[in-house]
Amino acid sequence: MPTTAHTLTDVAASDSTLRRFLHGLPGVDAVGLEARAASLGTRSIKTTAKAYAIDLAISMVDLTTLEGADTPGKVRALGAKAVRPDPTDRTTPATAAVCVYPDMVATAKEAVAGSSVKVASVATAFPAGRAALSVKLADVRDAVAAGADEIDMVIDRGAFLAGNYMKVYDEIVAVKEACRASARLKVIFETGELSTYDNIRRASWLGMIAGADFIKTSTGKVAVNATPANTLLMLEAVRDFRAQTGVQVGVKPAGGIRTTKDAVKFLVLVNETAGEDWLDNHWFRFGASSLLNDLLMQRQKLATGRYSGPDYVTVD
Repeated sequence: MPTTAHTLTDVAASDSTLRRFLHGLPGVDAVGLEARAASLGTRSIKTTAKAYAIDLAISMVDLTTLEGADTPGKVRALGAKAVRPDPTDRTTPATAAVCVYPDMVATAKEAVAGSSVKVASVATAFPAGRAALSVKLADVRDAVAAGADEIDMVIDRGAFLAGNYMKVYDEIVAVKEACRASARLKVIFETGELSTYDNIRRASWLGMIAGADFIKTSTGKVAVNATPANTLLMLEAVRDFRAQTGVQVGVKPAGGIRTTKDAVKFLVLVNETAGEDWLDNHWFRFGASSLLNDLLMQRQKLATGRYSGPDYVTVD
């Protein structure tokens, strides 16, 4: 009989039960994981299938600006691009979301009003997550009050690496409550700082048990971000979690995915690992703004037979 979501919630009844569960997960065969990710990355997709994959990937992009120099004008321009990525071709799908800091949420909401594009906001002292819980929750509540459809939180990696899993769990639960029913929660692990695949598997299950709607690899602010291997591992986790609980959780690789070829490799990973149910922007996203321009250029090449080049797409 499948394990119920309630039963998995019970594993967080105490620090000892949570630790026992997480350390009882199967160890990751690093060589096998990387070999499978590399093998799936060799799949070749041509013509009609490639056109479909490009449009699907465009619809999965979270177009992002997270810089200290962000201005309302830049956010409005980003929102316009998210709604209509290629102004010369109205058949181009909109992106999934725009992702901004909390103080820019209201501006982003105005920019995408009337479209399918969601507004995501990073929160919880992004990207380091080094702040008191009260500060993190205030960050979330400000973004939600401004109209954020999605919240991207960062876990306390120091607490996780120190083995203080209950602290990480409690923070995710608290942030989930602060999101209320109005915003979906993406939990960022910063996989490049977790050191081992076993830690990434544990973080994935910890995030899902605590109520994450999405699990996300990275902030995009460190040296090692999304890779095929760590994304494959997280896809296995959401697949197995749904098999046990009936609850579906999304996956978002972020950082380092720059080309159409890269995006197609990740879509193959999704299809071959989690399955077709995740081939939708409600369940899979790319946190990779620079990717969009390459997708648009490849889309134009398929349509016209000519490679337009970067001068024919807007600079973010």
